[in-house]
Amino acid sequence: MKKRIRLTVAYDGTAYCGWQIQNNGKTIQGELNRCLEELLGHPVETMGASRTDAGVHALGNVAVFDTDSRIPAEKFSYALNQRLPDDIRIQDSQEVDPDFHPRYRESEKTYRYQILNRRFPLPTQRLYSYFYHYPLDAAKMQEAASILVGRHDFASFCGAGAQVKTTVRLVTGFSVERKGDMICLQVSGRGFLYNMVRIFAGTLIEVGNGVYPPEHVQEILDARDRGAAGPTAPACGLTLLGIRFLET
Repeated sequence: MKKRIRLTVAYDGTAYCGWQIQNNGKTIQGELNRCLEELLGHPVETMGASRTDAGVHALGNVAVFDTDSRIPAEKFSYALNQRLPDDIRIQDSQEVDPDFHPRYRESEKTYRYQILNRRFPLPTQRLYSYFYHYPLDAAKMQEAASILVGRHDFASFCGAGAQVKTTVRLVTGFSVERKGDMICLQVSGRGFLYNMVRIFAGTLIEVGNGVYPPEHVQEILDARDRGAAGPTAPACGLTLLGIRFLET
């Protein structure tokens, strides 16, 4: 009898072409499928909650797969971690309802974007933060971030080429905090557009360095034009912290 297994997946995305299987290189999904097929002896297709881009990291992405294996659900995490490369690790595995699909179940995702704001780079932070040497005002960045909380049309913060029915999304929280030389942006919401968080980061950096005042972010929102917002910040600073599935 088939059962559906949910995996909570953490990974360092530096060496990968993103989550989704592609022809041009290694992906997180591809490695998961390969190791599951090696373990179970039959083709397996995982379904992920978030298709993170090349170079983006995760502490709590979620994927499911179907199997008729007699391996207990909680044992899949241990079995997979013996086979996966060191930069991918399963944090939890459990059985879920057969109709549970992580992409179509209503959820709240939380992302963190890290900016190393100091005179010179730190080699140990180069893979997990964006180095920016001009001084940034985190208080002004927080003021601007607060404008983005709520249900808005985020067309100005949607990357080119996105195919979506609507650019309206709900951002449920957005904080900006400086810890020494590191500025941490943390944003939660009920779904995000293509490159949305990285465009948020690029825009808030422009607020932080004085290109425009915090209140200008409202004008960027109202413009509904990608050209009105700041640049797309590099992928290395972005981490998917986790996904909270909401009751239906």
